[in-house]
Amino acid sequence: MEKIRKSEEEWRRELTPEQYRILRQKGTEPPGTGKYYHETSPGIYRCAACGQPLFDAVTKYESGSGWPSFYQPIMQQNVSMHEDRSHGMIRTEVVCSRCDSHLGHVFPDGPEPTGVRYCINSASLRLDPETGNDGDR
Repeated sequence: MEKIRKSEEEWRRELTPEQYRILRQKGTEPPGTGKYYHETSPGIYRCAACGQPLFDAVTKYESGSGWPSFYQPIMQQNVSMHEDRSHGMIRTEVVCSRCDSHLGHVFPDGPEPTGVRYCINSASLRLDPETGNDGDR
């Protein structure tokens, strides 16, 4: 996979101010406010910055956290993890492996089969709805 490298000015022009704040400046949206928090449509959630497929809607579940939660990515190599020591906590940040945009955090309190919860900002995502009945997305 080829990395996407852009200047911060290019990202600023391509993203909304909220997306830029979250994706490029590692911000977060207030709990319960994100566009996809209550979304139940089938489809593929892609990185809002570069379009890389991140999560299948079948792995989305209601965690009660206030953010869209998934128990696994489409492909593990599509996300990268980094230690995050901000805000006086030690967490694991999740970023898009293609463009290094901040997506959210991962926690070890998710459902089976993985036992992990990818807690992802709606502004970091773009849902491509499932189309047709042949499984193509």
